[in-house]
Amino acid sequence: MMNATAEILKSKIENFNPETLEAFARMIESFETETSTAISRFHLDEILYRIQFHRENPATKLDFYKNITELKKYCA
Repeated sequence: MMNATAEILKSKIENFNPETLEAFARMIESFETETSTAISRFHLDEILYRIQFHRENPATKLDFYKNITELKKYCA
């Protein structure tokens, strides 16, 4: 399950536009320096649900990074 999830994320990241990729890289860097995150369980569950839905419906568009400003707010 973990390898499948990693592969799904890898394929999605490869398709990010440059702005989204840069924002994603900054978020990942912030995770590496912090021992805990301020992201609520609700937001984590919502992102997981969207990824799972997209995996089952590949013709859909992933929209969890649609509002980068809001996502940054929760990940900062």
